[in-house]
Order: sequence, then C-alpha cells, then structure tokens
Amino acid sequence: METTVQRQEQAGEKLIRILMFTLTLSSMSALSFNIVLPDISKEFHLSIAQVSWLSSAYTLIYAVGTVTYGKLADRFKLKNVLTIGLLLFAVGSLIGLASSTFWTALLGRCVQSAGAAAIPAIATLIPVRYFAPERRGAALGMSAVGLALGGALGPVVSALIVSIAHWRWLFCVPLLILLTIPYYRKYLQDEPVAKGAFDWLGGMLLAVAVALVLVGVTNGSGWFIISGLLAAVLFTVRIRAAAEPFVRPGMFNNKRYTLGVMISVMINGIGVSLYFLSPLLLSRVHQLPPYWIGFVMVPAAIASALLGRKGGKLADKKGNAALFFIASGLLTTCFVLLSTFTGMSPIFIAAFLLFGNVGQSFMLIAMSNAISRSLPKEQVGVGMGMFSMLNFIIQGMATGIYGRLADVHAEGSWNLLNTAPAGSVFSNIYLVLAGLHVCILLFYYVQFGTKPTVIPAKG
Repeated sequence: METTVQRQEQAGEKLIRILMFTLTLSSMSALSFNIVLPDISKEFHLSIAQVSWLSSAYTLIYAVGTVTYGKLADRFKLKNVLTIGLLLFAVGSLIGLASSTFWTALLGRCVQSAGAAAIPAIATLIPVRYFAPERRGAALGMSAVGLALGGALGPVVSALIVSIAHWRWLFCVPLLILLTIPYYRKYLQDEPVAKGAFDWLGGMLLAVAVALVLVGVTNGSGWFIISGLLAAVLFTVRIRAAAEPFVRPGMFNNKRYTLGVMISVMINGIGVSLYFLSPLLLSRVHQLPPYWIGFVMVPAAIASALLGRKGGKLADKKGNAALFFIASGLLTTCFVLLSTFTGMSPIFIAAFLLFGNVGQSFMLIAMSNAISRSLPKEQVGVGMGMFSMLNFIIQGMATGIYGRLADVHAEGSWNLLNTAPAGSVFSNIYLVLAGLHVCILLFYYVQFGTKPTVIPAKG
C-alpha cells in the first residue's frame, strides 16, 4: 500500500510540471489573437465585430466544453479523454495554419477551443487525484503559475511572431502541446471506468443555454438571453427526470459547494476588470500605444507566476481561509489605489496591478482548493467543470458590462482623493469594485469565520 501511494505521489510531481507547461500554452493560445484583430479585419475587409469571433467563439466553446470534459472525466479514463482533447487542439491549429480565408481560420479556432476545453478538467483533477489534501494547495499553485506565465508570454510572443511572419503562424505555437501527450499517457493512471449511459441530451441543453446567454450578453440581445434561460429551464427539467443525469441535482443542494462557487464567480467577475479595464485606462487616460500597454501589464503577470506556488504552499500550511484573507486584502488595496491615483504615471499603475494580479491568483488557488474538497470523488470532474464554466460565463458578462460602463461620461469622481478628471469614470468603477470586495469579505467571514479551509471537506 505504501509503495502504491509513493508511486502515485511521484507520478503527481511529474504530471504537475507537464500540466504547468500545458496551461502556459493554453493560456497563450486564448490570448494570442487579441493583438492582431485589426490586421485580420483589414486583410479580409471585415468589421472588428466580425473578426472578434476568433476570440469570442473560442471563449464560448471553451466555456461549454469545460463542464462536458469534466463529466467525461468522471466516467471514462482521464488519459483517453485528455488525449482526444489535445489532439483536437492540435488539429484545430493545423486547420488555422493552413487557412486561406477568414472562415477557415475561424473553424480552426473553434476546433482548437473544442480540444483545449479538456485542459481545465486536468488542471483540477490532477491535484485532486494525485496529491493529498495537505499538499493540494501547492499543486494548484503550480497550475496558477502556468496560467500566469501564459498571460505574461502570450502578448509578447504574439507580437514577436507577427513582427516577422504572417499572423497565421500564431496557430503554430499550440502545436507544442503534442509533446505532452506521451507523458500524460505514461503517468496518468488507469482509473476505474464508471458504468451507465451518458446524458448527451442534458449536455446539449446545457451547451445551448450557455451559448445563447453568452451571445445575448455579448451582443446585447434580449431574445438570445431569454432563449438561453428557457434552455436552462429545460436542462433543469431534464436532470431531474433522467435516470443518469448530466449533472446530479443533489450537487446543487451541497451548501458548501454552492456557496463556494457563488463567492468565486463574484470574485472572478470583479477580477476580469484588471485585464479588461486597465488597458483601456492606459490607452484613454495615459495615451499609451498598444505595445507599451503590454509592457505595463507584464510585470504583474510575472509577479503572479513567481508567487503562485508560494500562495499554494501558504494554503497548505495556514489553510485556505488565511490565503483568502490575504488575497482579499491585496485586491481591495489594488482597486483603492487605482481609484485614487488614476492619473499617475503608468509606472505606478503597473505597481498597483502587482497587488491585483497576485491577489487574483491567490483567490483562484484558495477557492479551487476549497471547492474541490466539498465534492465527493465521483462528482469532482463535473463539479469543477461547472465551477470553471460559470467563471467563464461571468467573465464574458462582466467584460460586456465594463465595456459599456467605460463609455459612460462621468460628471465627477466619487473618490474625493482622485485628482484626475479625465479618469473619473475609471476611478468610480474601481471604487465600486473595492467596495464589492469588502462586502464579499464580510459575507465570507459571516459564513466561514476563520476556519482553516473556506469550505471544509465532508466527513
């Protein structure tokens, strides 16, 4: 028995390093096309709204796919599910690399996303299955490092590629993912396969609901949103009637799980402002060109990468609650500073973002660790898939909301210490977000106090 445990721990150590590389490539791929949308628009004589589907479609399919792969990972061998996903990711890259029209490139991005959606499943399941609870935080910290590295390297690598080659070569970088498949096949164990039918109808209803809501929010269409809500109702009816539902309704009766997901979704909705509003602030208020905006954003991403593992170890040593409090303090500090000193030099903005990005990374570790502990083993895949999907949905919604708010004319700053009239709208938004973080912290404290984990494990 001891030998088996040791062998699993050794496999886990190797897998978590491969996973970090995988997450870096995945994160880079998700962000790579944002800087070349204007060039693609000119080449194919399309509007920015049309070519933005290269990013929007990727996010949409990714959101739906995460929960689907999570469900598949609960019922089939993880190594097989992951192999199919990574091969699809590579096939999509090849389609995009060989594309000669916009629609072929879009098809490549869609196939890419359909494969890449398998990666969040392994990002949560490997720490859960291969690491003891007292070491799981450090493993999740390594995952956060991979995401942060991808966020830091993505814009830089993309800029380098398009400076010397055509934008289609952005599809080439994700092909490196093929190098990881033999290692996953070697080190992932053969878990017992669950029996029973797979609820494809329930999965399709969930996919339709998510797709319609996201498209509705992105395009401001009430009919799409209403249709999505109707599909969500049908999904609810289906999982209550099916013998083997796509998601067991009892999972949502798990208070520890639902509260944890609710808190996390709110935090992620606020956190996306760091990556969406900050470039707008630097462009509109500080008049920085795109490449300088990238340089301002990079230090915060690097700090998240350097400190991610330390945050995970802190969660293991002091508990998720301790990491939650630290992260909340960092995020509140970041938003207060951004609200107060909106007009200061971009160097200071870069320094303020250090607090925010590191805090957001710590929050991801604390909440992922806690939520995974709230679920029974047979529901971890689909439960964490739902967790990831809801976070993607709220990020898409929040981006649309922030975009509209940023275009609103502000009569003055609500923060009396702010002295930059040109940045009043950003100052007001950041001040509200700081207040929301204080409210979340108070809610968390009332619900969980200073317990060693945000959501303690059953039993």
